[in-house]
Amino acid sequence: MARLCMNLSTGKALTMACAKEGEHTSGVQLPEKTRNSRVLILGGTGRVGGSTAIALSKLCPDLRIVIGGRNREKGAAMVSKLGVNSEYAEVNIDDIKLLKSTLNDVDLVVHTAGPFQQAEKCTVLEAAIETKTAYADVCDDTNYSWRAKSYMNQAVAAGIPAITTGGIYPGVSNVMAAELVRTAKSESKGAPERLRFFYYTAGSGGAGPTILSTSFLLLGEEVVAYNKGEKIKMKPYSGMLNIDFGKGIGKRDVFLLNLPEVRSAHEFLGVPSVSARFGTAPFFWNWGMTAMTNLLPADFLRDRSKVNRLVELFDPLVRAVDGIAGERVSMRVDLECSDGRKTVGIFSHRKLSISVGIATAAFALAVLEGSTQPGVWFPEEPEGIAIEAREVLLSRAAQGTINFVMNKPPWMVETDPKEVGLGIYM
Repeated sequence: MARLCMNLSTGKALTMACAKEGEHTSGVQLPEKTRNSRVLILGGTGRVGGSTAIALSKLCPDLRIVIGGRNREKGAAMVSKLGVNSEYAEVNIDDIKLLKSTLNDVDLVVHTAGPFQQAEKCTVLEAAIETKTAYADVCDDTNYSWRAKSYMNQAVAAGIPAITTGGIYPGVSNVMAAELVRTAKSESKGAPERLRFFYYTAGSGGAGPTILSTSFLLLGEEVVAYNKGEKIKMKPYSGMLNIDFGKGIGKRDVFLLNLPEVRSAHEFLGVPSVSARFGTAPFFWNWGMTAMTNLLPADFLRDRSKVNRLVELFDPLVRAVDGIAGERVSMRVDLECSDGRKTVGIFSHRKLSISVGIATAAFALAVLEGSTQPGVWFPEEPEGIAIEAREVLLSRAAQGTINFVMNKPPWMVETDPKEVGLGIYM
């Protein structure tokens, strides 16, 4: 049985125990001043928020967790699962007065109430700044994340640390990329030239209708990538590549999608060529996504109400197939440098529904520990997750993984260690 065993130390003397594969989390000792912090998880009755709440409660039993949502019955069920250090708060993020009132009572808000696509305002972030509440979200939409970034000056003035795109992907993948780039700059004579993000999730990953809605909405967005510093636009779910995700996952087909880490990595890590691809299983889901892109008008796929109706139609079938496909998740981040150096990071877990919560909890803990400076940051920015805190965050996020490697050449991690002719593969 694979094991992840690390004993890490930072200026705050943080340590963590070993975690066996399949366990959710192992304990973390927070600084005294934040050990009993109140953390509000918006969307806490959903798949991502609920998973985050469970991971946080296991990591830090002393934390007081507030489950924020609109369904009291589901909230009560989650509180019952979490135990005495939790409570439910009825919150509708569109009810600004109620939202601010709830935020006044907490130290950190974790916003998991997606989908973030098509949202016109950063309502929760605005309320967090006004109430001087630390903030993190699991945004996976480019427009929303950069809208959040535009609140930088307000957050600095309020003294509020905020992280956007702080989940599993984007989120952990951004930190993996930052570490690949940092290591390359310190060890290589060449400059980082090309960074590629590859993601795979079996079925819906057990994440339910939200991830399905997110996926459909992304099919309505032109893909933005960067080639030698030039911004280029391409068709969504095109440019298929067959990528080796290594042990436990193997080779999978992945397709271009418009994901926020592409622009943020290009701008903040200074890599001239960046792209992102995603694939799923069974294989016919990829065919279906390609067909939707080709047959449905982009305006239809950008219409949230129409997409929600599609989700309602497909959800029963997706859940049935999920039972067969499982919910394995894998991320592979590739970096190439001008001197020919190639390094890879791989993160694979058997259950996305568990792994996403652990990853999001790792970001929440980083904020509570003071890793994040006042302002609004992407995970790869050192002001968001301090360089010295990255190793701790990655080791926490990787608990329970079936494969987690960093800074290895491709041939050391692939199931078929050969160079693959990729042709033109922005």
